[in-house]
Amino acid sequence: MNNIKNSLFYVTIIGGFTALIYWVISKGAALEVGRNIIKKKIESNHWNDFLHSMVENLQHPLAILLAQIVTIILVARLFGWFFRKIGQPSVIGEMIAGIVLGPSLVGMYFPEFSAALFPKESLGNLQFLSQIGLILFMFVIGMELDLKVLKNKAHDAVVISHASIVIPFALGLTLAYFIYHTFAPVGVEFASFGLFMGIAMSITAFPVLARIVQERGMQKTKLGTIAITCAAADDITAWCILAVVIAIVKAGSFTSALYVIGLAILYVIVMLKIVRPFLKRVGDLNSTRESLNKPVVAIFFITLLISAYAAELIGIHALFGAFLAGAIMPENNKFRNIFIEKVEDVAIIVLLPLFFVFTGLRTQIGLLNDPELWKITGLIIAVAVAGKFFGSALAAKFVGQNWKDSLAIGALMNTRGLMELVVLNIGYDLGVLSTEIFTMMVIMALVTTFMTGPALDFIGFIFKDKITAIPQEIGNKSKYKILLSFATPERGKKLLRIANSLVKKQGDNSIVTAMHLSLSTEIHSFDIKDHERKMLVPVIEESQRLNQNMVSLFKVSNDIDTDIIDSANQGEYDLLLVGLGQSIFDGTLLGKILGFTTRIVNPDRLIDKFTGKEGLFENNPFDERTRHIIAKTKMPVGIFIDKDLEEVDQVFIPIFSKEDAFLIDYAKKLINNNGSQITVLDASGDVKNTRDIQETIRSIEQIAPNHIMIMHDRTIKKEFLDGQNLMIISLDSWKKLIESQSPWLNNTPSVLILKP
Repeated sequence: MNNIKNSLFYVTIIGGFTALIYWVISKGAALEVGRNIIKKKIESNHWNDFLHSMVENLQHPLAILLAQIVTIILVARLFGWFFRKIGQPSVIGEMIAGIVLGPSLVGMYFPEFSAALFPKESLGNLQFLSQIGLILFMFVIGMELDLKVLKNKAHDAVVISHASIVIPFALGLTLAYFIYHTFAPVGVEFASFGLFMGIAMSITAFPVLARIVQERGMQKTKLGTIAITCAAADDITAWCILAVVIAIVKAGSFTSALYVIGLAILYVIVMLKIVRPFLKRVGDLNSTRESLNKPVVAIFFITLLISAYAAELIGIHALFGAFLAGAIMPENNKFRNIFIEKVEDVAIIVLLPLFFVFTGLRTQIGLLNDPELWKITGLIIAVAVAGKFFGSALAAKFVGQNWKDSLAIGALMNTRGLMELVVLNIGYDLGVLSTEIFTMMVIMALVTTFMTGPALDFIGFIFKDKITAIPQEIGNKSKYKILLSFATPERGKKLLRIANSLVKKQGDNSIVTAMHLSLSTEIHSFDIKDHERKMLVPVIEESQRLNQNMVSLFKVSNDIDTDIIDSANQGEYDLLLVGLGQSIFDGTLLGKILGFTTRIVNPDRLIDKFTGKEGLFENNPFDERTRHIIAKTKMPVGIFIDKDLEEVDQVFIPIFSKEDAFLIDYAKKLINNNGSQITVLDASGDVKNTRDIQETIRSIEQIAPNHIMIMHDRTIKKEFLDGQNLMIISLDSWKKLIESQSPWLNNTPSVLILKP
């Protein structure tokens, strides 16, 4: 009755007011008399009118800006992904993406497309939007600096950092002396040109360096700590010097610049002595996600914007103000982590790539059309590397580091990345750097950042002491070694229970290694230790409860699949256990390993969602990570699919062929070490007809009678499966099991799929 009533009301309201709208428009036409209204001709071509309208829409500034943003993000993410796969920081790919979209490639070979996507009149909008992204990014960089680390390591860090600034600065200034007449823009004083060349040579990219240290698992080593501390000190010092250089360039003379520098010092004092204590109090009162509401967030954003605005007014650039605003944020790690999450995605994913492309639009590699220009480019790279790499290395050696660590610090400090592009763009905007020298310096930034990874590998190779995630004591081949790789503490505890069931009574003749890898893009440098404790402590506590010898490993990775494979192969483990993190009844049921896509309509049947038939499902490409691990590892692999596993005392092992005989060895381990009750399903008759399997089972029965039972009936009752904790099955038999379309699969307990 209510539905009929509502329908009548809806029809009445819509119909009545539609009629009123039509009547008002009709009567309104009479008001046009005497107003010289120009109406389109009836015979006009409507299709042409539509196309003309679409062209006008495409040429609207907002449409152009949105098209630019979409294109830039897609290309930047693609290049970033590719370079991450080849072991380089994603920022390298994003920098190269900017050059590709600029006149050096797309503009040269597809000029019409480039002109349509990046018309000159639109570049102003792109520049200002990219500057907003840079302001947010520098704010994040300021927050990621751990000033407490600087206090603890101040002496060595200051010596290395300042040496790594003053040496390349002096070399850059000297180089400017020789190229001033050829490459300095007309009307630019030598002091301005030379100072910018010096600061451009001496910059280090703290965020890129920190990411490299994390990805290589160096953050907990002495080398990694010193490198990050030096980079942080370098960042602060370099930005202060840059602020002074900008003040001198803008003021026109050193004397005039003193007023700007005086104001800048006053501004820094106000930020440190007045604004910082106020923000700390606000942060202490609002350090949880729930209390960090919109008014509180607004306070911090307003602080950021006012700081950037003040720095721009003083004449030391808005980016310095953003950096300082981030550095004075409350030191509470939880607060900073929450706030960074709010800013970082928009800044890094959406806005920062705009800066890379805007830089790429200014970079015209085609201008370097003479061998002499490329020689100058090579000279710039050589001076940059000599100053930063060797300056840092010699200073590190002087303060007591060994040659390996000294050279590694030099390689890391030579990383320039995004920070270099920021400095170069400031110099370009101020008219201090010409297009040619700007292009050469961008190439230098790319080369010095790209060479960091290979340089570290080469240094490690020379000194034969590569950093590895494999503990020394695990190299003993007499021990049975299990490596389990887990994504969450809960999954780690489940995998540990399985490992413990296989080796519980072997004591010192076995060892279990629990490894957690975190993706470098999902964890911040200041939060690593807290994250490590969060991931490992529950698993360590579980190992203590089980009285299981265990080694725990934690690593920040940029390629988790490859690092799992490398760790397993280098450690020569006897078994690798990994989890899928999904119940066999969730979403992609059973086929997560094999790529079968299913849905459950009736709990007693398996239904293919595409054909509606019972049983087999569409064969799609299966989970890439699992497939990669299975294909590349040299030892047996166990893929665990959890369904609330608590104990491993009732285990079901179906045997489908003679090739499954290796599963009986795991049954023997479970019985000897855990006292598990094993039920073997002789699905193909191979257990009964294979002598080796029969002898193994008899040997088990002699040691532990009544612990293993053979079933020959392939009809499995639900009640039996409900009483099992775990099913162990070979990978090949898992495929056959799905292909057989067995209805009892729906009641399967937790599953361990083994590849021999």
